[in-house]
Amino acid sequence: MIRGLLLAGGAATRFGGAKLLARASDNPAPIGARAARSLVAGVGNALAVVRPGDEALARALREAGCEVLESPDSLRGLGASLAAGVKASREAAGWVVALADMPRILPATHRAVTAALGRGAKLAAAVDASGRRGHPVGFSADLYADLAALDGDEGARSVVELNRAWLEVVRVDDPGIFFDVDTPGDLAG
Repeated sequence: MIRGLLLAGGAATRFGGAKLLARASDNPAPIGARAARSLVAGVGNALAVVRPGDEALARALREAGCEVLESPDSLRGLGASLAAGVKASREAAGWVVALADMPRILPATHRAVTAALGRGAKLAAAVDASGRRGHPVGFSADLYADLAALDGDEGARSVVELNRAWLEVVRVDDPGIFFDVDTPGDLAG
């Protein structure tokens, strides 16, 4: 089974806190829940990694269809959160990794990356028509050790670069693969 993995453990310092519970002007649902619903709809499941004690966010993500892992590792950054999620779902055949502050990715995009992994891709990433890479990114279980070793805030960029020869590009018509929310101004439609 391919596992959706939603990284939702950031501190949101640039936003000023509680970013994933904020609502954009174009949609009344919290942005974290929107990202979760899209991932669940596209992959069929999702495990969200959140900070310990972030109960309001955990509840919103559960309501959106996610299982939730409260991990103290998320306090160390994106890479540590990713490693925690991968270790907690060791049985998976692969992971489609999405960021909870990217609420506009279409379910079809998650589905396309999942399908690439299902066809045997070791590494798959959504790209636009010009070839520019965005999110989500899919990793096969062959990359478990590399993902489980991540720490700090870099995320999986080093794993992607190390395994670039295996990268399967998944062309999508989805501007949401580039849109993330960093500041309150990003919520304005």
